[in-house]
Amino acid sequence: MAEAYRIFHSTLFPTLSLQLSKPSHSHSYPSLLPLKQAPRKVQCSVSTSETKWNATQEVPWGCDIDSSENAEDLQKWLSGSGLPPQKMSIDKVEVGERGLVALKNIRKGEKLLFVPPSLFITSDSEWSSPEAGQVLKQYSVPDWPLLATYLISEASAQKSSRWCNYISALPRQPYSLLYWTREELDRYLEASQIRQRAIERVTDVIGTYNDLRLRIFSKYPDLFPEEVFNMETFRWSFGILFSRLVRLPSMDGKVALVPWADMLNHSCEVETFLDYDKSSQGVVFTTDRAYQPGEQVFISYGKKSNGELLLSYGFVPKEGTNPSDSVELPLSLKKSDKCYKEKLGALRKHGLSASQCYPIQITGWPLELMAYAYLAVSPPSMSKQFDEMAAAASNKSTIKKDLRYSDIEEKALQFILDSCESSISKYSKFLQASGSMDLDVTSPKQLNRRVFLKQLAVDLCTSEQRILFRAQYILRRRLRDMRSGELRALRIFDGLRNVFK
Repeated sequence: MAEAYRIFHSTLFPTLSLQLSKPSHSHSYPSLLPLKQAPRKVQCSVSTSETKWNATQEVPWGCDIDSSENAEDLQKWLSGSGLPPQKMSIDKVEVGERGLVALKNIRKGEKLLFVPPSLFITSDSEWSSPEAGQVLKQYSVPDWPLLATYLISEASAQKSSRWCNYISALPRQPYSLLYWTREELDRYLEASQIRQRAIERVTDVIGTYNDLRLRIFSKYPDLFPEEVFNMETFRWSFGILFSRLVRLPSMDGKVALVPWADMLNHSCEVETFLDYDKSSQGVVFTTDRAYQPGEQVFISYGKKSNGELLLSYGFVPKEGTNPSDSVELPLSLKKSDKCYKEKLGALRKHGLSASQCYPIQITGWPLELMAYAYLAVSPPSMSKQFDEMAAAASNKSTIKKDLRYSDIEEKALQFILDSCESSISKYSKFLQASGSMDLDVTSPKQLNRRVFLKQLAVDLCTSEQRILFRAQYILRRRLRDMRSGELRALRIFDGLRNVFK
């Protein structure tokens, strides 16, 4: 479940929709989209309504997500394929269903894994069906859709694929919001902005599959039969990529699936991450704590919020344990504003819209949020500053963002507080209703699934509401201090005026 590249500022996801060209012999490859800076919204060239997001079915390969039945075969195959002896083994664990557990004492600062490049799955990997790979490369398919198709092709090849043992050990149904139905997203995540992110991701995957199907698969049905390359198998392959693909900074940001390394689970208490080590010529990580035999060994999947961890990996850390946790606060211009058109124009000039979301953490909120609030409450007399405010509200601007407009600061803080309290109300409503939420289903297996999803949603909403409560407290205190200060100043002024009468 490892997506262990560092994310410092941005948490956006890669563009999935294809910009496919006609076949060419030059094999021009598009540049890699950086995972941490790619645009969130995607324009699909094919209507996503062509393929619906139906009830999920399991693919015919892989294993149960908590199973270690294929672990021994995987370890033997890896060892025979160049993986050096390890100090860890795959086992069932409390955190993450299964993970890598220490076999012997591991010191702090010790390098582990040493997975060689010959065991990476990348866009350059050889296909069991060379003709299929050649077709995709002729169409200059980007890395993500290429790797998704590659996984399905190799999985369907079964034992004739060199990756058979690896694919057999992959989860048949990855933990991912890709496996939530639209009804479940609407029902359980109605209060969280992650719901919209999940819907956008589903839309991206459907649009990508439709592009591939209409522009390539339908033209080469012998190479890409629909019974193998369909929406269900693409849901699986993208679920694997979102939860396991890693970016390797020391290999110029190359993205890869790294068998064995991707069995490591995430902990918010560690900061170590995967990277390619040139001296040892393999993927390694350096432990930032010691482990005793039997302990699960962890890495960091990046500085992600609980919502982002749920989005890609399907889990929510225990409340209060994630220092990188945040909640997205939605803000909107009021259409009744006399300057609505002018403000909207300024926002659009800098790539923003009338409605924006900004992350709030326990420790505070970004300067861009405050700049947006200034713009939202500014009067017509400040129209000359609209562009300056909009620029500061955009993270693409080089203009100084920590602007301060003392005349409207109180109104700006009240605007943020109102939005914060509106969101708190939505979370409270959901959490109050969750106790009596109808979970009536026809089978025990489906009931267990609904209970599991509801608990994830409750854990997420509880953690996000906690951050909003903290922001509410800070905002109320600052407003109270400002208003009490103004009152004192007014009393002093009145006193001086009486003296000079």
